[in-house]
Amino acid sequence: MALRGGKWWKLVGLAGIVGVAATGAVAARNERQRRNYSPDEVRSVLHERYARSLAARDGSAELPLAEVPIGPKEKISRVLRRFRRRDR
Repeated sequence: MALRGGKWWKLVGLAGIVGVAATGAVAARNERQRRNYSPDEVRSVLHERYARSLAARDGSAELPLAEVPIGPKEKISRVLRRFRRRDR
């Protein structure tokens, strides 16, 4: 069965809509996976990657990381974040 001009464009449009919906679903899934990490976890992973890249560039086996103390602003924001999560 041959498709006429109008039906052909309808199928192309429908395929485009399906493609956009599939892309949106993949983007939403990736966003959910990204948000599963706490800010502290993201920070530690970034520090690890940075240390590994410096160690690889310098040729050393490992680069020791120093703990960064948490300031009062961060402590207050963590407490407020806990209260906001409880309200949900």
